[in-house]
This record gives sequence, structure tokens and C-alpha cells, in this order.
Amino acid sequence: MEASEKARIKKAKVKLARYCAYRERTHQEVKNKALEVGLRVYEADELLAELISENFLSEERFAKVYVRDKFYLNKWGRNKIRQGLQQKGISPYCIGLGFEEIIEEDYIEMLHNICIKKVEVVKEVDLFLKKRKVATYLIGRGFESDIVWEVVNSICD
Repeated sequence: MEASEKARIKKAKVKLARYCAYRERTHQEVKNKALEVGLRVYEADELLAELISENFLSEERFAKVYVRDKFYLNKWGRNKIRQGLQQKGISPYCIGLGFEEIIEEDYIEMLHNICIKKVEVVKEVDLFLKKRKVATYLIGRGFESDIVWEVVNSICD
């Protein structure tokens, strides 16, 4: 390998390390960035392996941060968070590790608080239709339907 090739790869590695250090990234995001900066596929794969071994890149860490952010900041339920992680190509094992970041009491409390706010906003006189609208909203936010119906029924009755 020529000196200019080594320099090009080293420069790309520094750029990718900064890219990873800025915030948590998925393996696919880093690979796409590597290809953007002009690396060949096999070079990108080698650099990806190096970044993982040097702990710049971690799928587990990404999953944990993603779950915390989407739950505590965006107030999403588990189903929507799981779907987002799957779309990003995160393994089921790492998704499971990520869900350990959600405290069950916080989950139920969050669902309860969102439900109360939504019940106040829905302008439906018919109690059955009001419950259905609130439940549909909460299920759309990614909360599990069985838990949603328990909470909706406890609040609206």
C-alpha cells in the first residue's frame, strides 16, 4: 500500500472517529459516512471494525441512548421505540439491552400522565368514543394496547 493510500485511510479514520464521538451512531450510519468520504467497501468495513474495537462505535450504547431519548424526551412507548431501532438495523439482543433503560414505574406513570392530558383535550361527549380516541392516540405513540386500555378505563370511569 502506498503512503498516499495510508494517509487517505488515516484521514478518513480521524474523520469517522470524530463523527462517532459527536453522538452515538449506528454501524450503518458510520458505514454510509465512510463511503461518502471516498472509502471503498472493504476499507469501510475494516475501519468499522477498528472503530468498534477502539470503542468509538457500540450498537449496545446506541440502543440504550436511543431508548432513553425516545422514551424520556419524546414520550414514545415500547412498540414505537422497538420499530425505530429495527429500522436502524439494531440487533434484537441490543434492543433488549436498550429496554433495560426504561424503569417500569416511569413507563406506567408516563402513560398515565399522557392519558390524563389527552382525556382533557378530547371533546367527545360519548364516553365510549372518547375512550376509543384516547386509546387510539396512545397506541399510536407506541404503548401496548393491553396497558393502554387498563389506564384509559381507570381514568375515564
